[in-house]
Amino acid sequence: MKIYFDCIPCFIRQALDSVCLVTDDEAVHEQVLRKVLQAASEMDLRESPPAMGQYIHRLIRKLTGERDPYREIKNHFNQLALGLYPNLKAEVEGSANPMEVALKLAIAGNVIDFGVNSQLEEASVYESIEHALISPFDGNVEEFYDAVSRADNILYLADNAGEIVFDRLLIEQMPLEKITLAVRGFPVINDATVDDARATGITELVEVIDNGSDVPGTILQKCNEAFRKRFHKAGLVIAKGQGNYETLSEVEKDIFFVLKAKCPVIAKDLGCQVGSLVLKKSTCAEISA
Repeated sequence: MKIYFDCIPCFIRQALDSVCLVTDDEAVHEQVLRKVLQAASEMDLRESPPAMGQYIHRLIRKLTGERDPYREIKNHFNQLALGLYPNLKAEVEGSANPMEVALKLAIAGNVIDFGVNSQLEEASVYESIEHALISPFDGNVEEFYDAVSRADNILYLADNAGEIVFDRLLIEQMPLEKITLAVRGFPVINDATVDDARATGITELVEVIDNGSDVPGTILQKCNEAFRKRFHKAGLVIAKGQGNYETLSEVEKDIFFVLKAKCPVIAKDLGCQVGSLVLKKSTCAEISA
């Protein structure tokens, strides 16, 4: 997905929110904003939005010396999600269609996104769960079931910390021996890393790898070679969240994008309403004989 004009104010807002989270020094705030404004005036609009996100958050880490500015937030939402997990698992197992409920709850967890909402409260997570359980999908659930059953191996691209506990509910409904979970290689916003996968127990469930990148999405050229090989060899990719959609929507691969449409730009690109539970198969998927 390209950068739309409406993405540009969001870049500035995200930069200011993020640097204010790390430091109260207004001189640093000004320095970040000036550099981001300059970068925004020069960026290639054919790139995906997470390319700019990488620049913004590298800049903030460099100027503040904070390696992982969102670490406390990630820990908090990991623990919140772990606290919810037993009841959510019971919800899945007690339903007539466990896979469908698990899929809805995985999408509900996509609300834990500090790139979109820097003021996210716990109440929003509860509201997202309630909304997901009573809402239809924007997509073909049966097509997803069929793809999962046919794939020899599945690469599941995680998105955010806390959210990966919700992903676990879905992963547990699939053949675990098929699944590899991929997380970010380095901290960026509240995206999940290996530390988060380990803290939430997912490393004990399936193989977990990192992509070697600090992009808040999956730009393949910026991932390490080991990840790219796993990506290309995967029979099916399940890509979670807006950042993964933005960066992979034009990649020729069998991909299912699983996300909540949280902003008008994404919703317009997907052809759905803001707030929709999206289950979208890539339109660029290669058709195999």
